[in-house]
Amino acid sequence: MLGSFLIFFRESLEASMICSIMLAYLNQIGKRNRFKDVWIGIWAAIAVAVIGGIVVFSTLRNYDGSNLQTKIEGITYFIACGVLTYMTFWMKKQGRNLKKELHAKMDSAISTGSILAISFIAFITVGREGLETVVFMIAIAFHTNPLMLVLGALLGVIVGLILSYVIYFMGRTINLKYFFDTMGTLLMLFAAGLLSDGIENFQELGWLPSEHALWNTASLLSEDSTFGDILHSFFGYADSPTPLQIFFYVGFLVVAVWLFWRTGSNKNRKLLTK
Repeated sequence: MLGSFLIFFRESLEASMICSIMLAYLNQIGKRNRFKDVWIGIWAAIAVAVIGGIVVFSTLRNYDGSNLQTKIEGITYFIACGVLTYMTFWMKKQGRNLKKELHAKMDSAISTGSILAISFIAFITVGREGLETVVFMIAIAFHTNPLMLVLGALLGVIVGLILSYVIYFMGRTINLKYFFDTMGTLLMLFAAGLLSDGIENFQELGWLPSEHALWNTASLLSEDSTFGDILHSFFGYADSPTPLQIFFYVGFLVVAVWLFWRTGSNKNRKLLTK
């Protein structure tokens, strides 16, 4: 549940904030009649993401418990880890220029006179978040109770939309940099967990060297328990981790978090010295 909550919270927050910037700009330049174009793109992207997600999950469910499932899961873990890490760093670097870039795209779309130009911008924006969501959910869907998965997703969307609304109207009174830095750090924890899970699956398949577990805490907290499942989905908890899992988990976390907090610090330092 926690894993799906974090995924949907992050994606819905990012998508809704970008769309709110688009709507605010149209209102600012007196183009409220083009609001419908944005909503067409939003709902089209949501429909594609939902239908695509249902097709993917329905297909993969047929292989639940099979060797193919383990292969798909392992590959998806690594892909999801890479995508999540890249997008977190991308938002850190591009966030400050995002509004200006969106305004430029909107001006270009309006100047073409095309009815679908603005819809396409909204479709690509929301569609990208939807595609990321499907990839991330594949990585955790097989190890999470379906009901908890759906509940976490719904709560994530609701909280993400509410927070986006609050940020939109109270942005000047909220330390957005601190908020997104904290969120980025949590996402690095999640990415490290995905990496660890991918290594575990590849070891089960024999694609990576199989090693003896460093310890076994199943008697204290099993991965199959409710809380253990939450920790496994969110932090990559394993009740019997191998040295390879621990090495890459800790190594990735230390390097990624250090680089994440360092990104932009040199630029800020230069601005302070001017």
